[in-house]
Amino acid sequence: MLRFVLRWTKALLALGLAVALTWGLNTKHGDVPPFGKLLSPFRGFWQNGEVAEARPGPQTLRLPGLRQPVQVRFDDQRVPHIFAQNDHDLYYAQGYVTARDRLWQMDFIAHVAAGRLAEIVGPARLETDRFFRRMGLPFGARKSLDLAMTDPVIRTVLTSYSEGVNAYIGTLTPQTLPFEYKLLDYAPEPWEPLKSCLITKYMAFDLSGRSDDLRMSNALARYGPAVIKDLFPDYPVQEDPVVPVGTPLDFQPLPVPPTPPGFAAAMSGQVPQNEPDPELGSNNFAVSGAKSATGYPLLANDPHLQLNLPSIWYQVQLAAPGVNVYGVSIPGTPMAVIGFNEHVAWGVTNVAADVLDWYQLKFKDSSRREYWHDGRWKPVRRVVERIKVRGRPDRLDTVLYTHHGPVVYDKPEKPFLAGQVPIAHAMRWTAHDAANEFRTFYRLNRARTYPDYTAALSTYGSPAQNFVFASDAQDIALWPNGHFPLKWRDQGKFILDGTDPAYDWQGWIPAAQNPHVKNPPRQFVASSNQFSTGPDYPYYLNWDYGNGSYDRAHRLNERLARMSRATPDSLRMLQNDNLSVTARLLLPRLLALAAGPANGDTLVAATAPEARVLAELRRWNYMYDANALSPSVYDLWFGNLVQRIWGDDFGLKATGLEMRFPARDRTKTLLLHEENSPWVDDRRTPQRETLPQLVRRSLRFATDSLTRKYGPLGPKWAWKNQKSTDILHMLQLPGFGHMDLDCGGGAGIVNATTERTGPSWRMVVALGPRVRAYGVFPGGQSGNPGSAAYDNMLETWRVGQLNELLFLRSAGEANPRVRATWTLAN
Repeated sequence: MLRFVLRWTKALLALGLAVALTWGLNTKHGDVPPFGKLLSPFRGFWQNGEVAEARPGPQTLRLPGLRQPVQVRFDDQRVPHIFAQNDHDLYYAQGYVTARDRLWQMDFIAHVAAGRLAEIVGPARLETDRFFRRMGLPFGARKSLDLAMTDPVIRTVLTSYSEGVNAYIGTLTPQTLPFEYKLLDYAPEPWEPLKSCLITKYMAFDLSGRSDDLRMSNALARYGPAVIKDLFPDYPVQEDPVVPVGTPLDFQPLPVPPTPPGFAAAMSGQVPQNEPDPELGSNNFAVSGAKSATGYPLLANDPHLQLNLPSIWYQVQLAAPGVNVYGVSIPGTPMAVIGFNEHVAWGVTNVAADVLDWYQLKFKDSSRREYWHDGRWKPVRRVVERIKVRGRPDRLDTVLYTHHGPVVYDKPEKPFLAGQVPIAHAMRWTAHDAANEFRTFYRLNRARTYPDYTAALSTYGSPAQNFVFASDAQDIALWPNGHFPLKWRDQGKFILDGTDPAYDWQGWIPAAQNPHVKNPPRQFVASSNQFSTGPDYPYYLNWDYGNGSYDRAHRLNERLARMSRATPDSLRMLQNDNLSVTARLLLPRLLALAAGPANGDTLVAATAPEARVLAELRRWNYMYDANALSPSVYDLWFGNLVQRIWGDDFGLKATGLEMRFPARDRTKTLLLHEENSPWVDDRRTPQRETLPQLVRRSLRFATDSLTRKYGPLGPKWAWKNQKSTDILHMLQLPGFGHMDLDCGGGAGIVNATTERTGPSWRMVVALGPRVRAYGVFPGGQSGNPGSAAYDNMLETWRVGQLNELLFLRSAGEANPRVRATWTLAN
């Protein structure tokens, strides 16, 4: 009997262990994936290895909802060329093929923007979800969707695209789910137009969702208006604006709202201030036919964003009655965002206008149900956000809304973006306003002339972009475009008074009066995120446009002005220009200061390591080339010098306040002309420092740092090693990205390739009787790490080359680069 009991006990224990092991291996535990499912030979990641995703020869796919047959031709880069007979089928097919290649990517970004990561990965992303909901991304997406759906054409585009995505989702099985779904142990849900709007709002956050208002208010409270006007001027000493100074206005400006007396008094120093408790860059340019070898315009664009795999862009050709366009889309959104057709080409860079402001609120009491504005108490709208958390109960989070917008943090807590989001302040942001950006791209895809281009821009809202344009009718143009609030000067440079209606946004700059230039005498147009205009423009857009924008703009304009008989390769080489304008200007001065009188600090000895470094720097051509040694030294030297000059006065550790440093332009002026500036002295030490001392100490810091890292001065000091450009998988999965890429470039350089950002798409278009175009992005068409098309274009991108883009004039055009043809039919 005992033997019988023991036998059954062992059997039950074995069974229980097997059940527990099976459950454990097939269930996600925190950040640990379900290894049983993941490693299963029948449904795990093994099933995601792809040999040939677009099989040669014709294929027919039966898809529900198509109205007429669609032909999709895949080229040697796996780019789909879609030929449809109506808009519905065109965007249905775009949704289908995009989802086939990038479903997880587009789904994941939509979850991020919606504040829905925690339901996938658990409580570790709860604060991320709270932040994006409190920033109002879903709020703004819903408003834009409601507007877009009143437009019958755009409603067809968005719903058809969603139907196509869902048609692909309907083909998936546990075995064929994209790898990331298996890793994170979840499945895709049906796509809907709101998700496309969420992705556009995420781009708006990425490009316009940052603010220095709090940092600037802290600096104003600490140092007063005189210092602010000196160190943070409204217009820099050196600037080369998008619209050249002196360009005649072709409109009668509206009256600008008057500056409130309280703000004017504060900035004059007559009353005290009552202070309340990431580097991306892009280039686009076009040269007229007078500067090109063919007599027709050329256009180039290279938007610089974070470098990830899968790539942010997806190449596609879209053809139907009234449209035949080639370009790149953002996975999850329809149409081409950057591209060309037989008659026109266009591209975009970020404007960096001040379209996000913070308002200090006065609540009636601790319940925060009413706030004071315009002489009376107004009700606060309270929105309860239900956040699903994987493995935990739902989290309820109440967000307060005023007429300005959401109160991102209504109680003291550590902000998701430290130094940028003040507590108990309301946010006013153009991304919360309804706009029909989809109509803009629908029209651009079909544009034939300059009036078509300007009509397309009239419905564009956010994020504000510099739209460069060229046409075979010999027009070139550039419009910094978006919804720009009509402001008094410096409105939004600091935190605003939320009780006084004079501080509210008073209206909008008419779209036709946005800055613009067409066919300028210099025969080219260009933007690099620099100031949109000079001081002669009648409206206020912003006071600061980023540290490196002037340098890139100056170099672009310098080379474009000299350019003649330009070819597509001329523009490609300009996109890869590695010269540092700042180094060319400042290095001679720094070398002179390093070799000047000691002033109490030890001079560089002839035998010291710094002497060899200085000799290397004197031979430098100011190029941030991959194998150059000097950029590694100069970058550390200048960066450390900036910290020594400003860190004691504006650094968080030294002051206990979140403040920004003065811009690079102001630092240049100090180094070149203000050697005895009081800002040079480090107030944390009893002695008085001099500029030559700081220069030599920073040089020693750079030399010592590189010596410890790489040994004595030699090939290991190469810029490619010090910069170390990485392209990571969106989930930062080890082994699914590319580390330490051998490439040059850097911040403030036309080739603005940094550690994690750079040209996310390079394109050059040569207009003419038969348009030709070239492009590449750092990755591939497929989002599947097991696909050969996951990163097959990376090497072409790394060495600065471009692929010729196959532009088919008709569905039946023969071309040896076409590798497969699909017919999609109901």
